[in-house]
Amino acid sequence: MHATRKLWTWLGLICALSFAVLGWVGAEIYLAAPPIPKQIISADGTQLFGEGEVDRGQQAWLSAGGQQLGTVWGHGSYVAPDWSADWLHREATALRELWAQRDFTAHFEDLSKSNQAYLNAKLKEEMRRNTYDKARDVIVVSADRAAAIRAVAKHYTGLFGDEASLDALRVQYAMNPNSITNPDDLKALPAFVFWSAWAAATDRPGQQDLSYTSNWPHEPLIDNRPSTGAGIWSIASVILMIGAIAAMVMVHSAAKEEEDPAPPKADPLLNLKATPSMLATKKYFFVVIGLILAQVGMGVITAHYAVEGRSFFGFPLADILPFVVSRTIHTQFAVLWIATAWLATGLYIAPAISGHEPKFQKLGVNLLFYALLFIVVGSTATGWLGSIQHKGTDFSFWLGNQGLEFTSMGRIWQILLFVGLLIWVTLLGRALWPALKKPSESRGLIVMVFLSAMCIGGFYATSLTWGQHSHYSMIEYWRWWLVHLWVEGFFEVFATAVIALLFTRLGLIRAATANSAIVLETIVFLFGGILGTLHHLYFTGTPTFVIAIGAMFSALEVVPLSMIGIEAWRNYQRSKAAPWVQTYKWSILCFIAVGFWNTVGAGLLGFSINTPIALYYMQGLNMTAAHGHAALFGVYGMLGIGLLLFCLRGLSSRLAWSDALLRPMFWCLNIGLAMMVFISLVPAGIYQAWASISTGMWFARSPDIIHSKVMETLVWMRVPGDVVFAVGTLFLALFAWRLLVAKREAVASSDKQAKRA
Repeated sequence: MHATRKLWTWLGLICALSFAVLGWVGAEIYLAAPPIPKQIISADGTQLFGEGEVDRGQQAWLSAGGQQLGTVWGHGSYVAPDWSADWLHREATALRELWAQRDFTAHFEDLSKSNQAYLNAKLKEEMRRNTYDKARDVIVVSADRAAAIRAVAKHYTGLFGDEASLDALRVQYAMNPNSITNPDDLKALPAFVFWSAWAAATDRPGQQDLSYTSNWPHEPLIDNRPSTGAGIWSIASVILMIGAIAAMVMVHSAAKEEEDPAPPKADPLLNLKATPSMLATKKYFFVVIGLILAQVGMGVITAHYAVEGRSFFGFPLADILPFVVSRTIHTQFAVLWIATAWLATGLYIAPAISGHEPKFQKLGVNLLFYALLFIVVGSTATGWLGSIQHKGTDFSFWLGNQGLEFTSMGRIWQILLFVGLLIWVTLLGRALWPALKKPSESRGLIVMVFLSAMCIGGFYATSLTWGQHSHYSMIEYWRWWLVHLWVEGFFEVFATAVIALLFTRLGLIRAATANSAIVLETIVFLFGGILGTLHHLYFTGTPTFVIAIGAMFSALEVVPLSMIGIEAWRNYQRSKAAPWVQTYKWSILCFIAVGFWNTVGAGLLGFSINTPIALYYMQGLNMTAAHGHAALFGVYGMLGIGLLLFCLRGLSSRLAWSDALLRPMFWCLNIGLAMMVFISLVPAGIYQAWASISTGMWFARSPDIIHSKVMETLVWMRVPGDVVFAVGTLFLALFAWRLLVAKREAVASSDKQAKRA
């Protein structure tokens, strides 16, 4: 008990210090972010972009799809370009060509090497010089550069408008014509994209050859190359990771591992009687399966747009379901179904643990279900309407699609979801309260479940921290609080604690051992995980020390993942502990799969892009997608399915249970995911990384690469894996249908017996 108390003290201290540092970093990002000027003017005083147009252009881009339609500073989707890299290259080549035509009356490509070198040096000096005038709050550019900016701005207004000559390019970008219909928004869009490229090229005040985005993206034309710090901290992070893994192996080897207890002779939960509120959670799990099917369907459509652009096997599907909508639903539903599975698990196990059914608990569970269903349907419908009908920036922010990856629903829906999560925490706390008060061996686990639930509810408030006019650097800072800390942090702690509690209740692990282990695991995970959030923010207009902190702590995130295979092996052994444990075989195998994908998806593929030098070249490429798919579904998705199966086991007739359907479900999902990641996404990411390193980020994201024979072949090579994976989801749906049919048959049978009586 004394040792556990000390661990809790360390956990509290680490969390307090880590969040204090993360908060301080946020303040520094706010102070050091690239300035947004009132005006961008030429040297002769001509206005290029007026007051408020950078902000309005940002809102226009977000309302047009935002991070679902290309990226800015590397964050978003992968079919359309990174707009900051694209603008930077277009402006640089336009300016260089203007000088070549005027000074040498020839195209740049036709000049001698000495003249090309002269213009390249002139270009670097012109574009890297910081001409922001703080006193007047303006950016001043030369007349020549102003001409280049106007030319690129015309391209962007035509692209996001309906310029017929750019229709083929729009198809390659999976864009619909008139992505922005409001003339003032369309005029302002280039201001935001120019500003994002300007921040990526212009030297910071007092620095030389170091831009606001730490020289991201790679653009050899202006010597945008990795900073020295990116290389040094990458080396240091690898050394730290290797040393920390070695230390963990030594500690684990030296520690005397306590054997699991002898399993009970019979299933301890066999006679567990579900309370009314526990029974009410069953519909949550069927909705989860429906969301999985919808998410997979949208994923198939979204992936196919990478080849046909706006069609689905010739049918002009994008007219009613644009890429930005299909991808929004695909990413948003992934988070929603995983979260719903975990929330329902909490509501199911709370009365089972405490043996207490609070008054009106069933009513609360039912009301929360319909409230969550309303949010899912409402946010999806308004997001689709806003995109199809071009309802503008205000509608997009408040009701439609905010254009931010993984947190795209409008602000009103975010507020409602936050309220729903607080209601969930309240319902969970009411049911757990007797167990929280009563001293027991497993009380530490129950406390961890409740504390992580409180963090899940509370930390969703970070989705409300940015406003409609917030600086883009600050939006990214808070967005990653939500995506990294909420999804990858506290949900994982909650799920790990729930799994430990379930194994304890089954008598497969000792409660005292689990108490200490779960606190220690949380310490190890959050020690790297909280400040590891910063690895997402290396190149988003942040101070250079963010690279150092993010690199070192994201390396520590990998350390516990390197040992997770041991826990997976122990879980496999537990699945063989007694004949009755086979009842929970597929739940336990899902937990084992979580261990595998934690090591491969989160660990191996995650760390392959997490070092500053790797991410510099690969941010916004398909290696990120490979890591995202393997980690999000492999870890959190399989965890959600494992919890779903465990709960349905106690909520369903054992006669209706079908291991024959769960077996192909499990193997198809895991094999299909592996095929998708390693046959298609990883090779595509490596091919793009070659293009990024050799030529520049603009090239890696250009149609020349995205629609090359190699890339389109790799997209088609996803099909076998996608088919196998989709078959797995169909087996899961058939399994759920069997449970529903069995329930109806049981009700019909009982009605007949009642009539006979």
